[in-house]
Amino acid sequence: MNQFSKLALLSLSLTLAACTVLDNDKVNYKSAGKGPSLDVPPDLTQLSVNNRYAIPGAPVTASSFQLGNKTSQAAPTAINAAGDVRIERAGSQRWLVVNRPADKLWEPVRDFWQENGFLLTMEQANLGIMETDWAENRAKIPQDFIRNSLGKVFDSLYSTGERDKFRTRLERTADGRTEIFISHRGMIEVYNGPEKSSTVWQPRAADPELEAEFLSRLMVRLGVTQEQSKALIAAGGSKSSSRIAVLNGQSVIQIDETFDRAWRRVGLSLDRTSFTVEDRDRSQGIYFVRYVEPVADKADAGFLSSLFGPSKANAAPLKYRIAVVSQGGVTTVSVLDAGGKPETSANAQRILKVIADDLQ
Repeated sequence: MNQFSKLALLSLSLTLAACTVLDNDKVNYKSAGKGPSLDVPPDLTQLSVNNRYAIPGAPVTASSFQLGNKTSQAAPTAINAAGDVRIERAGSQRWLVVNRPADKLWEPVRDFWQENGFLLTMEQANLGIMETDWAENRAKIPQDFIRNSLGKVFDSLYSTGERDKFRTRLERTADGRTEIFISHRGMIEVYNGPEKSSTVWQPRAADPELEAEFLSRLMVRLGVTQEQSKALIAAGGSKSSSRIAVLNGQSVIQIDETFDRAWRRVGLSLDRTSFTVEDRDRSQGIYFVRYVEPVADKADAGFLSSLFGPSKANAAPLKYRIAVVSQGGVTTVSVLDAGGKPETSANAQRILKVIADDLQ
């Protein structure tokens, strides 16, 4: 075998090895800031002006009197810890509880997203919220021989047709700890019209596994070993049931959880499903949200697409309140109008369905 053949064989071996490594990579993000423009439908970008970083105290609900007696809860929280970091899980939702103040975690979390290939479009430490730009998971691109050989040269020719954005919310607890929530929002490029001559971007469902992957990586960034983080993410959590019911003539969601867990889960659902949370008052159990009415002719384009798709040119955002009230071990979630009165419109029914579906 001559020298040239040996070099060719070595090059092929390295290429195939690279394929194997990349195939095992779950995420490998590249910011879309330098890529094609992503035309985001109205109301997919959340407001950042009027939010307040509420420091939660004891909620004014019946469940607040049960906080000191955790053993009496019907559905105990599944908590797994490593060092000063623990994870809580309910259904498909997970979040971290870190025994450190929020101001000590802000910079490490900020650096974490940048290290993972994201640009940050929102950084509001006083609100405890940061949000990435739309980015592409390059690990989803098939890694064949030609792709690995030419990918670096013609990288822009390859695209997954998907973009992801992540919101991180840090909330202080009454005992000085910090809860960290990571929520995912996705977009997908689809053909538009019968001739399929152009494409448009539409929302796609949130991916709990992507959220879990980044929570695992964030735990490593905070000092947990990689093996411990994987074990904590894989550990099963408590199961709680939720359902849409009618209470005093109004449709509501009933969750078999006490206030604190239900408040966290509803907040994460609102982050996932792209409602604009303008403000929150944990002491009263109220999220203040805004909503854009969907276009009538989008009814068959998919529920999420119709709910969060382009709105009528003259349609003004509607403001609602999402009320979270607990009594005993059951929490009720209802939709109120801007003045705080029960809302029974079709929009209220849609909002309840989106939240209920995500809580499963």
